[in-house]
Amino acid sequence: MAIQIIKEPISKKTIEEIARNQFGDMVKAAVDIENNLMAIGGELHADEEKVLLENGSEQENIWGINLRLDTAHDAWIEFDSMINVRPSRGNRSRSVENQEIRQKIRDIVNGLIYTQNQS
Repeated sequence: MAIQIIKEPISKKTIEEIARNQFGDMVKAAVDIENNLMAIGGELHADEEKVLLENGSEQENIWGINLRLDTAHDAWIEFDSMINVRPSRGNRSRSVENQEIRQKIRDIVNGLIYTQNQS
């Protein structure tokens, strides 16, 4: 599956279809917290990061996450990716350590992916 940049809301059902074609119950995503968009569909977060960089995003604004479809919607974002390791910016682990950045990511993901119950 080709990597897609998500700028407009898509359904969670679309995410589930992408997951079925890749990891089954998970989709990797790279989120640009400055431009409020994300790339999905890559085998690696680094692949998605590359597509965002090629489309004008800045590396300091891109964070890797996993969307766990087998987890309740309020906890389905997993902040774990090698692209998140940035000691020079104070992030020393694969996780997104800054709570403000985590919240921005949650807000972007929840704004770009809607459940069937939302209108």
